[in-house]
Amino acid sequence: MKYAASFFRAGCLVAVACLNASLANAQSFGSSSIIPQDQQAQSMTSQEQSADEQQAQPQAQQAVNDKPRADWNNSNYGPVDPSQPPVDPNMLPPFGANLFTGGFRGVMADGLNSGYTIKPGDQINLRVWGGTEMQSVLTVDSQGNIFLPGIGPLNVQGTSNSELNSRVTSAIKSVYPENVQVYTNLQGVQPVGVFVTGYVKNPGRYSGTPSDSMLYFLDQAGGIDQALGSYRQIMIKRGGRTVDTIDLYDFLIDGNMPHPQFRDGDTIVVEERGPAVAVVGDVQRPFRYELAGESLTGGDVTNLARLRSGVSHVLLRGDRPEGPVARYLTLDEFRAANVERGDEVLFSADQRSESIVVQLEGSYYGPSRYVLPRDAHLGEFLNAISVPKSMTSYQDVSIRRESVAEQQEESLNESLDRLEQTYLGYPARTTGEGEIQVRQAELIERFVQKARQTEPTGRLVVARGDSIADIRLQDGDVVTIPESSDSVLLSGEVTIPQAMVYTPGMSAEDYIRQAGGFTPRADDDQVLVVHRNGAVIRAGDTDVRAGDEIMVLPAAPTSNIELATSITQILYQVAVATKVALDL
Repeated sequence: MKYAASFFRAGCLVAVACLNASLANAQSFGSSSIIPQDQQAQSMTSQEQSADEQQAQPQAQQAVNDKPRADWNNSNYGPVDPSQPPVDPNMLPPFGANLFTGGFRGVMADGLNSGYTIKPGDQINLRVWGGTEMQSVLTVDSQGNIFLPGIGPLNVQGTSNSELNSRVTSAIKSVYPENVQVYTNLQGVQPVGVFVTGYVKNPGRYSGTPSDSMLYFLDQAGGIDQALGSYRQIMIKRGGRTVDTIDLYDFLIDGNMPHPQFRDGDTIVVEERGPAVAVVGDVQRPFRYELAGESLTGGDVTNLARLRSGVSHVLLRGDRPEGPVARYLTLDEFRAANVERGDEVLFSADQRSESIVVQLEGSYYGPSRYVLPRDAHLGEFLNAISVPKSMTSYQDVSIRRESVAEQQEESLNESLDRLEQTYLGYPARTTGEGEIQVRQAELIERFVQKARQTEPTGRLVVARGDSIADIRLQDGDVVTIPESSDSVLLSGEVTIPQAMVYTPGMSAEDYIRQAGGFTPRADDDQVLVVHRNGAVIRAGDTDVRAGDEIMVLPAAPTSNIELATSITQILYQVAVATKVALDL
């Protein structure tokens, strides 16, 4: 067992040395090209021709070939995934697709609004008191008149409901001018039948009142056909001529709806859908937007679409008579662009924020969150933080970073997958070997299940001896400035896990001995010291400092040397990523 562990430690040291060597040889991009000068690309002409042919070319021609083929600083160029074809507007739901789920057909108007105009068949409740008394329900006859007892006929056809009382009062007071009070009330209206046809789901004749909205009749017909019907060209016809054309986008966006008064026999015709554009990307919901004509401006499309916050650029592409078009524009530039039928408009929050948010935890003065420039570094940030001088452990600063935690989790899962693939599923040659493999498989399954439940901390070690690496901060980083401590924590396979008072000069073995020594399951070759800056180092390679944690890993409970080595390696990996000595 100890020989296997020694081989594993030697392998780790070699890997660390190789990693450090690669980091030492790395260099930043800087202002110069990262490709060597002698390997940079040349024009296609110079690559295909021989050296003699190139020498024979005129100098002017060589100068032309050396020029770049495109100005990549132009805003018309941008990141487009060639594997993603333009979105076909026909594949998207139309804007307003959910309009007829609002239950318009469930509420019929009573026709008694103030703008209603009176027509034959309507009933008017009349009461007169004072100098004369009169009470009657009057029906508007076919000529549009009501008959006032003792006065005669009065034409009210075409009079609005709001004007009815004053008109009847004037007629009565022309005969009874003194001490007469008049009250009129429109008691009932004549129902109408309206034909609904065109691109609706269920064309037919539907009943209602003259004051019912057009949506009431459309809803009775099942709504507009989403594939073929127009939301912007809906005509109301009467006697063979168009009396009104309604654009439902006015209602969907601004809540404006015309209220024509229907007559019996009117026809609502939903025209065929006009040309459309696809609007996708960083919008609240992708829709197919119908054009009122053959084209719109980018400003019109922007007003129709509901953009998410942060949208800064627009990808406009489509097929035009002169050929395919693809333009990458800022939002302001797009407002003046021309959008034609079949185009795809992809809104994008493509403007990178120039600031990041970094959080502090531990021993410090002031707020816990800071907004910093995107190129801020750890050193300048720490220099701006006030800390309690006598209570802060400067050398133990560390960073918790989400991307590091994701990498640690991915690496751990890959190691566990290799463990399962290596030791599970081998056929047994004998009965005894089969029993051993069953017990081994149970051990591996339990171990893998526990290991997958651990959560990496994402701790990034920035300490370099007595100094701190001046790395660039990232959005979401949590910088830990630990408070000074006078204790040492013992965990894992020790007899009495506990916190002990730090004593200068004591080794990890001294602390373990004072805590009762190792448990029977301990691997005494796998004693780790976890510094407060996140570094995990074997006990023999570092000194114990105040605030450290001494962690004793368990020995792999198997006699299979290769399996034990693999489990030991993963136990070490878990300890580094999670600061946990996984219990087997």
